[in-house]
Amino acid sequence: MDIITVAASSDVTAAKPDVAILPIGSFEQHGDHLPLSTDTLVACSISSAIAARYSGVLLLPPITIACSHEHAGWPGTVSISATTLHNMIMDIFSSLRSSGIERLAIVNGHGGNYVLSNVVQELTISGPCAALYPGRDDWSASRVAAGLSTDAHDDMHAGEIETSLLLHIDPQLVRPSYTTADHDGLDRRALLLTHGMKAYTKSGVIGQPSLATAEKGRLVLESLARSFAPYLGALRHSTS
Repeated sequence: MDIITVAASSDVTAAKPDVAILPIGSFEQHGDHLPLSTDTLVACSISSAIAARYSGVLLLPPITIACSHEHAGWPGTVSISATTLHNMIMDIFSSLRSSGIERLAIVNGHGGNYVLSNVVQELTISGPCAALYPGRDDWSASRVAAGLSTDAHDDMHAGEIETSLLLHIDPQLVRPSYTTADHDGLDRRALLLTHGMKAYTKSGVIGQPSLATAEKGRLVLESLARSFAPYLGALRHSTS
């Protein structure tokens, strides 16, 4: 699966896209069995599936480092500030507009990128020119479609859904230790923001990666590609 665009400028000219798709991931620990780039790989794969399914969209390269401060202290994790991420997206959107593309769909692969909701709110003050995807309901629907055993709370990080997606995207990236990496993060509620991940897991895992399969990952990805349709429709219903 091609997860980074290889389009030439002439391809964009011929396609005449009206919506750009921007994947945003992170560079953070995902236990011992998944790579630091997991969230970026997930965001790119969803974005690639969207670009393959719908016409008139421009697939952009990903933002690979974002807001992973809750994972601070784990080797390899790197973060940028929410302000920096906000400014990057604003600059990208401004550049897109200068080339004639007036609408942006942000595909987020990392739950800690909370600022993205505010970015979209700011961009859409004058009209529906931006969207943030997937939402909580889209992820929940994908779990049902794929027959996952866990929910988003119990399977928060490096668990069944992320490991399944990576097994589908590129199984060589998943280390065999996923079969014994299950960990229950218990009741976290809002305290996760105060204490960070290390208060709830020593391994970096909160979830049940042992339940993961490549087929579940394929079905999750298919569901997320389908569920993007109303977002695209909302963007194209713009009067701007």
